[in-house]
Amino acid sequence: MNKLAFIFLWAFASATAADTLVSTRTIRSHTIIGPADVKLEPIDSVGSLTQINDAVGKETRVVLYAGRPIRPQDIGPAAIIERNQIVQLVYRRGGLRIVTDARSLGRGGVGDYLRVMNLTSKTTVSGTIDADGSVVIGY
Repeated sequence: MNKLAFIFLWAFASATAADTLVSTRTIRSHTIIGPADVKLEPIDSVGSLTQINDAVGKETRVVLYAGRPIRPQDIGPAAIIERNQIVQLVYRRGGLRIVTDARSLGRGGVGDYLRVMNLTSKTTVSGTIDADGSVVIGY
């Protein structure tokens, strides 16, 4: 009897699908997602987003096709730095702070890791994008 109950519960549990976030239309990359662009569907998709608030206000990193699940790596923070943009490069270590200009070698949003070229030395370095639009290296 216990075996039969276990099989029934297992079959019922596997038949239910969790809500998964999908795109309502095809959305090009580098587009900010609005509330009308996404909806929840009863699809069983491992690793996909499950809350509308997880995507609204973020920027697409790839093309999102209508009806397909949205994965966390498909979206990210809205870009505040564009490729070839002149940005402030800030080096911090303890009490030392050095600021210079650099050219962005990519695009990204707050918290993204970005490569930039120091305009003075022509050296390429990588840092994290800060909320004020500067790229910070060091601690």
